Amino acid sequence: MKLQPLHDWVLIRAGEPSGKSFGGIIIPDSAQEKPEEGEVLAVGAGRLVGDKDSKEKVKKKTFVKTTLKPGEHILYEKHAAREVEGDDEDLVLVREEDVLGYRQ
Repeated sequence: MKLQPLHDWVLIRAGEPSGKSFGGIIIPDSAQEKPEEGEVLAVGAGRLVGDKDSKEKVKKKTFVKTTLKPGEHILYEKHAAREVEGDDEDLVLVREEDVLGYRQ
């Protein structure tokens, strides 16, 4: 299955929790409530953002490109993820704004 996200959505291959933090610190099981991690498989092109005036009317829309790239390993908000069935693997979709960080 080939899935291409739209707008600012990011398709991620969910990773298994390693028991270590991004910095390599070992985390005990009792404290492992942490963000999820995974690998970016595909990203949408971006989204339109409207500039509002003082009366909350949208005056102008600006296109904002996504900054993530396929292959990057990221941390994302667990509660923001939407699970998607892939070919024998766990995939999730999240908005780029729910990504907390990445490592190259």
